[in-house]
Amino acid sequence: YNVENLLLPVTGKERIRGGLKNWNLSRYSNKLHKIAHVFEIIKENKGGLPFIIGLGEIQGAKLLNELLALPPFNGDYGVVHYESMDERGVDVAMLYDKRRVEVLVSEPISFFFEIADNDPENYDTTRDVLFCKVKFKSKIINVFVLHLPSKRDLDVNKPKRSYILKEIKERINILLKSEESVIVMGDFNENPDDENLTALLSSDFGSKLFNPFLELFRNKNYSTYHQRFGLLFDQIIMSDDFISGKSGLKFRSAEVFNDLKISNWDRKFRGRPFRTYAGTRYLGGYSDHFPVLVQFK
Repeated sequence: YNVENLLLPVTGKERIRGGLKNWNLSRYSNKLHKIAHVFEIIKENKGGLPFIIGLGEIQGAKLLNELLALPPFNGDYGVVHYESMDERGVDVAMLYDKRRVEVLVSEPISFFFEIADNDPENYDTTRDVLFCKVKFKSKIINVFVLHLPSKRDLDVNKPKRSYILKEIKERINILLKSEESVIVMGDFNENPDDENLTALLSSDFGSKLFNPFLELFRNKNYSTYHQRFGLLFDQIIMSDDFISGKSGLKFRSAEVFNDLKISNWDRKFRGRPFRTYAGTRYLGGYSDHFPVLVQFK
C-alpha cells in the first residue's frame, strides 16, 4: 500500500515537508487514523488482516509504531524498517502479524547512481529495497518490498528502475534455483505489461515469477491515476510454487482494494482514490493509491 507521504508532523516554523504545504500535527494525526481505518475496512471485508503488509512512502519507524498502536492492529503487529538515503526522506517498510510470522533475516538493499559530472562525491539516491526472510506456518518466504523511482520528467528514471530490477532479479534467481518461495511487492512505477516487469517474470530455468495483476490490468483495474490515465503500478508478484501450492500456500485471488469508503465521491473523479493532497491543496483523504491484496489458501 503506497500511503502517499505518511510523514512526521512539521515542527516550529517549518511549513512544508516533502512538498506538503502546512503539514502539521492535526493533519498527521488525521492521516494516521485514515490509514488505520483502511485496514479496519479490509479486516471487515476479508475477515482478517494480511499476515504481511508492505508500505510505501512512509517516514520512519516512529510513525509506524504509532500506527500499529491503533485499531485494528492494537500492538499485534511488528515492523521492519530501515532509513534510506532517499532525497525525499521516504522509505518502504514491512508490517507483520507477530502471532503468525517470524522474521528470520532482514536487510536494506541500497542503490546509488552517479550523476553527470562523474564526481564520486556526487551521487543520486533512491529508496532502498527491503528484503525479509520470514517464517509463516513453518514455510519460509523471501519477501522484497520496493518503491521504484517515479516516471516524472519524461521517464528519466527508467534506466534506474531497469537497473534495480535487474539486480533484484539476480537475487531472486538464486532463491528460485534453491526452490525457495519469493514474493515481490510494492509500487513499481510501471504497469504489469511494461518492459521491465515482463523481463522480471522471464526465466532461464524452470521456476519463475507469476504476476496476477497482469490480468487485472488488462481488465482495467487500476490502483492509481495520472491525469486521465488509469495505472496499476502497485503489484504483488510471486514465485510459481504459490500457483501449484507446492509452497504450502496456494494462490487464490488478487485484487485492487477500491472500496467506496476510500474512494473519491466527486463526480469528476468518482472511483479514484480519495487522496490526501491534490498538488499543494489539502483534501484530507487516505492516499492517491488503492491498496492491492492477494489471498492464499
